[in-house]
Amino acid sequence: MKLRARDRVSAEEEQAIRDALGPVKTYQADQVVIREGVELDVSTLLLDGMMCRYKDLKNGQRQITELHISGDFVDLHSFTLKRLDHHILALTPCRVVEVPHAKLEAITERHPHLTRLYWFATTLDAAIHREWELSLGRRTALAKIAALFCEMRVRLNVVGMTDGNSYALPLTQMDLAECLGLTAIHVNRTLKELREQNLAQFKGGQVTILDLPRLERVAEFDPAYLYLDRQPR
Repeated sequence: MKLRARDRVSAEEEQAIRDALGPVKTYQADQVVIREGVELDVSTLLLDGMMCRYKDLKNGQRQITELHISGDFVDLHSFTLKRLDHHILALTPCRVVEVPHAKLEAITERHPHLTRLYWFATTLDAAIHREWELSLGRRTALAKIAALFCEMRVRLNVVGMTDGNSYALPLTQMDLAECLGLTAIHVNRTLKELREQNLAQFKGGQVTILDLPRLERVAEFDPAYLYLDRQPR
């Protein structure tokens, strides 16, 4: 669904993807899936659950640099890098499949269009990182959370995981703080402000957007960086 939202995927290409998949593996919440610096010969495709990329400091402070949802390769860039400069963590119970790099190499040789689609996926990750960098450096706390809620609504909608303007976001307030470069106390105050302004509410791991146009204005949210246009790539 994620790929077909942006371009066609032929039956032959779909079969090539399915043939490359290894057996299903499961991870528990708060389990590190991939550690920084470990040599890799597979890339991991997330089927169910939510994962994140993160970097940390020696004092234990953690910065989440991207959230991953169903349909995301969490480390497709390891195909060329061969190791990661960050960790991958399961934020919730997750199901994944691994794709050996040897099979990805075969796809690059036999399916050039599919190769371009996966290249697009890695450049899309980079676009998301740039938007998060803007939030970290320049947006207010209110705009940071608003932008994250708007982005996740769009990304989850692409893979059929929204109910109107409501969706599951099974994160703690500390997780949100580590996404946004805020303290948990600041996140709590800002979530209260979102509720009081009737913009959005976050309760029990569920986001409900109450006024989407106003929330997007607060965030200065433009979904162009998510490249939702469907065209040949």
